[in-house]
Amino acid sequence: MTAPVDLAVSPVERALFVPDADALVIADIHLGRAAASSVDAPIADGADSCERLESLLSRTEPSTVVVAGDLLHAFHRVPRGVERDLAALEAAVEAAGASLVVTPGNHDTMLEDVFDGNAAAAYRLADGETVVCHGHERPEMDAARYVIGHDHPALSIEGRKRPCFLYGPNASEGADVIVCPAFTTLAAGATVNGMRARDFQSPLVADPDSFHPAVWDDSSEEALWFPPLGACRRFL
Repeated sequence: MTAPVDLAVSPVERALFVPDADALVIADIHLGRAAASSVDAPIADGADSCERLESLLSRTEPSTVVVAGDLLHAFHRVPRGVERDLAALEAAVEAAGASLVVTPGNHDTMLEDVFDGNAAAAYRLADGETVVCHGHERPEMDAARYVIGHDHPALSIEGRKRPCFLYGPNASEGADVIVCPAFTTLAAGATVNGMRARDFQSPLVADPDSFHPAVWDDSSEEALWFPPLGACRRFL
């Protein structure tokens, strides 16, 4: 299963690399989710995200890292440990020689309290074609391709749930849309197999049947693409 078209992007483990823009995009890190939970989290979410980001930075060597929203998991207060974890993440990006950009999501209401770096509602990558935003609202910036997060897509394959990317050609007023999975491993993900348009929270996903899912395969270290959801639901 190969990419349906030449996307000029490369899905990697829970992230998207855009070679023409020399940019790495991750979404939905949700720093503080474990601390804000009413149950003990199985992992230290900040440390885990930072370690995996460091691995991706080493493999892709981007000049820019863009967070497609929900860097934080904070509404009314900043959960304990978030500032420490955010500092570690920023240090990892800086050590890799990259710049960090955040496009705030609906969970980032406290972002200004802890992040004084580059933040914008939507960010156009250096390729001039791609705009990154969280996806909870329709962006005002026109683009040939939108890369978003927000819905935490996952695909159930033979009973196993796996985070997935969704690629919708011409999905939003003629623009392509790529939905990234949640970068945090604490997000179970929304199983897209049976989801219809009304089940997606992003206004950029109007016809999920036209979106191609892709999952990352650790053994081959490549993304495995599936036919559009409308054609493959009954086979999964």
